[in-house]
Amino acid sequence: MLRARMASENSGQLRRVLGLGFGLAVSVGGTIGVGILRTPGLVAEQLHSPSAILFLWIAGGLYTLLGASCLTELGVMLPEAGGYYVYARRAFGSSTGFAVGWTDWLMYCSVLAYVSIAIAEFVAVLGLVMSGAVRLLAVSILVAVVVLQWLGIRISSRFQELTTSLKCVAFLTLVTICFLVPTRVDSKAFVVPSMSFSGLIIALQAIVITYGGWQSPLYFMEEDRDPSRNLPRTMIGGVLSVIGIYLLVNIALLKVLPVSELSSATLPAADAAQIIAGGRGRDLITILSVISLVPLLNAVMMMGTRVIFAMGRDRLFWARTSTVNAGGTPAAATFLTTATAVGLIVSGTFQRLVAMTSFFLAANYCFACLALIVLRRREPELRRPYRAWGYPWSVWVVVIGGLIFLVAMLVGDPFNGLAALALLGVGLIGRAAFTRGASPP
Repeated sequence: MLRARMASENSGQLRRVLGLGFGLAVSVGGTIGVGILRTPGLVAEQLHSPSAILFLWIAGGLYTLLGASCLTELGVMLPEAGGYYVYARRAFGSSTGFAVGWTDWLMYCSVLAYVSIAIAEFVAVLGLVMSGAVRLLAVSILVAVVVLQWLGIRISSRFQELTTSLKCVAFLTLVTICFLVPTRVDSKAFVVPSMSFSGLIIALQAIVITYGGWQSPLYFMEEDRDPSRNLPRTMIGGVLSVIGIYLLVNIALLKVLPVSELSSATLPAADAAQIIAGGRGRDLITILSVISLVPLLNAVMMMGTRVIFAMGRDRLFWARTSTVNAGGTPAAATFLTTATAVGLIVSGTFQRLVAMTSFFLAANYCFACLALIVLRRREPELRRPYRAWGYPWSVWVVVIGGLIFLVAMLVGDPFNGLAALALLGVGLIGRAAFTRGASPP
């Protein structure tokens, strides 16, 4: 049985007001970003064949779908705020739970800074602000999102739903226009370069990263009106929606750009838009990039705050982060997350932190999936309204894939991998120092 959560003078209760619409919006909005506008070129460079390109996007989507099914079981079994942290703590104890929560939160802080800077740079490209004001604009954008969330969960959730709907309409409009353009003949279509195994792995890694973000609904389980009913729909439905949009975008780009041009394009969506709309095409893609990043920024802020809210409530982090304002927003958690992200924007260290913490995506994912195996064996009596497809084989497929991805990242960038481990060590030392003498949660 789950622990009862009692409000105290230092903690509050999240408001159970979210439904299916928000779950789908945060899943899709937290996944689709600028990556899908860039990644098709990298994938085409490695595979060279339209059929191979589409096949690998489908394979990456199915792998993601297996992961979504596995974590959905955990989400409905432990319907608490905090995402991966909740499952790691329940299965492996407070130390592992803290490690997963700490690195997850740091990653979201760095992503907040990265996305804020990206939006500001796109606005500068449109000529709406001077290039020297990018950092100031990035901070202003982030603060604006925070003010919106401070007004309450109802308003921020509606904003997520609205901006995600706008994002989907914008992408589908781009796809539709691409289908109306006459097909261009690729003179190199009959000379297909050979595909290497390393190229296949690089392409698959890029695709899996582009699918990242589908786990977003897990962070809001305490705020969902009916998590047992809604989470399977939002997780599976969200991933299927993203797979559909990604396939349509790739088919549309292959329709407009020959494979030889697609494989050499840094931003293939911009090249396609330039063919469609001439010189204004790149401006259209810049606007689309801004539209795609705004709901992502909102979703990441909401997820990051829920992680340290849950850790603070369990006394594994500053207890003040478990306070909730009248609108249902974790107040101190939002302030601390924002302050950290602003510091990263101003100092410019967010790029280094993104590189350092990116491999924690795969590590924490593996811990969450292993938690499913541990809890199935150790706590078989827990209520499981949803069960993962093909267990245990599906879980092991996901875990092995995550481990391969993790090892590849560590081998490819050992400096940042070691630096990330050092950052984890700092967190563990800090926790030991600040919780010394405190009663266990």
